[in-house]
Amino acid sequence: MYNTIKIEKGFYNLSGKTFSQALEAIDPSENYTDEALRKADAFERQLKRFDIKVRGVNADKVDKFFQSAESALLFPEFVRRAVESGLNSGCLNKITAAVSITDGIDCRGIVLTDGTQEYTETTAVGAELPESSITLSSEVIALKKYGRLINAPYEAVRQQRLDVFAAALRAVGAKLAKAIESAAVATLTASGDSVAMSGGTFNYAELAAFWGNFKSCNMNAILCSPAAAAKILAFDEMNKTVTTGGCNTVTPFGAEIVVSPAVDDNTVIGLDKTCALEMIRGGEVSVDVDKLISKLSDGAAVAVNVGFSVISSDAVKTLAIA
Repeated sequence: MYNTIKIEKGFYNLSGKTFSQALEAIDPSENYTDEALRKADAFERQLKRFDIKVRGVNADKVDKFFQSAESALLFPEFVRRAVESGLNSGCLNKITAAVSITDGIDCRGIVLTDGTQEYTETTAVGAELPESSITLSSEVIALKKYGRLINAPYEAVRQQRLDVFAAALRAVGAKLAKAIESAAVATLTASGDSVAMSGGTFNYAELAAFWGNFKSCNMNAILCSPAAAAKILAFDEMNKTVTTGGCNTVTPFGAEIVVSPAVDDNTVIGLDKTCALEMIRGGEVSVDVDKLISKLSDGAAVAVNVGFSVISSDAVKTLAIA
């Protein structure tokens, strides 16, 4: 049972396993018949074991983690999850087709390349089918490290509520996500074909024509800056937009408007988000375990290694709107 597990610092250093995965291996969720315990993961059950409330009006203070040597070992995972939550709050999840994990500091993605024949062309009986090739990219993708050293002296934060402290950590993660978005945008911009406007004014007709340039893929996302998004939303035709989930705006032709300050104000990126971009991560967010369990002495680093690769160049196009 979860309340008898001996938590060890070595769980953070197991090859091929995260701290949460190590806990889950010892305390599998499927072993529980109680619905609340089964829906929680192994880390959340440990929070319950030590009566650590991390959210809500009754959230505990930071020093609740340090009530014992074992409960202190949960603190680095709490920090990691809060930062990870911030990382996932931006637009990356909306434009990434797949996420790959690697143990290295660089890798080579795969590339889909079609031959000269269109998919609409038929093949005569007995004739060879046209080829599409899935190969390794000729370019090595170097993963870049994004991180911050968090200086939060224990005496300054020990009496802070955990939900407030987590909010600050999520803000760090969200700001890292914005930096990572810049790398994603640069990869998409460099790989996508450039489409020219037919006239000198950016209007709804030009946007619809841009959408029409996608032949073998479906432009289901428009990635643009806040300024460019404001122009699009001002089009009279956008009165027919569909808003889903309270915040996602979709054009009449079905493309979701995804906003990122990393995109140039004079550029709109159209993409098929199901097959355009691969994110390569060097594992999960890393944290300074030793410093965090010793009450944030001398600051603690959080970092993540990330790179991007375009899977299918047909799934990305750019439009200059200046």
